[in-house]
Amino acid sequence: MLEFLAEQRILEAVSRGELDGLPGEGRPLELDDDKLIPEDLRLAYRILRNAGFVPPEVEALNQIADLERMVTKDSKAARKLALLKTRIEARYYEKTLAKLSR
Repeated sequence: MLEFLAEQRILEAVSRGELDGLPGEGRPLELDDDKLIPEDLRLAYRILRNAGFVPPEVEALNQIADLERMVTKDSKAARKLALLKTRIEARYYEKTLAKLSR
């Protein structure tokens, strides 16, 4: 039902010319390879990404990459890196368990 309503609204906007002249008009969509994102979350993640937001896991992975570039053994950065890695692994583990228990 929601898909039908969305499709109707899009068709109405097209018929009124509201979607004319948008950036990228006439070109294929550039869809990222999101095979690792669960299918039911792909659209939401894409909308958030296009609006400049990223999932907490991606932000944490970006922080991890930044820290890995700066880290030296036994430093404060190394401890923070280990903590971030543990948090992200725990989050993915929890998500996986939740999906499997459905």
